[in-house]
Amino acid sequence: MTEERAADFVKSFDLASEITTLKSRKPWPQKLTSNMLLKSEDLRILLIAMESGARMEEHHSDGRISIQALEGSVRISVQGQVREVSAGNLLAIDRSIKHDVEAFEDSVLLLTIAWPSNKELAEMKHRGYGS
Repeated sequence: MTEERAADFVKSFDLASEITTLKSRKPWPQKLTSNMLLKSEDLRILLIAMESGARMEEHHSDGRISIQALEGSVRISVQGQVREVSAGNLLAIDRSIKHDVEAFEDSVLLLTIAWPSNKELAEMKHRGYGS
C-alpha cells in the first residue's frame, strides 16, 4: 500500500483544536453546535458542543452509538432511565433506542455512530427520527 493510499484509510483529528473551533462559533442557535469529523459508509464521528441548559429532544439513531463526554456533564434519558455522563465517561446505546440529552454545564461530546449497511437500513421497521 502506498503512502498516498494509506491516507485514505487513516484519519487523525486534533480534538483540542476542533473544540476550540466549535467554541469560537458562539453564539450557537439553540445553545448547541456540532461538527462532523468523519462520515463514511459505516461510521460517523461527530463532535458536539452544548451550553449549559441546552437540550436535544428525544430521538434515536439507526446505528449503535457511543457518547463520550470530553468536557462538562450531560444527563441522558434512555427509556425512562436517567444517566449522567461527565467528562471522561462513555455511554453506549443500541440502535433505534430513543433518548434525549441535556447539558448540566457547558459540555463537549464525541458521538460515534456505527452506521448500518443499506441492507440493514432497508430491513428496519421504522425510518427517521422520532418514529
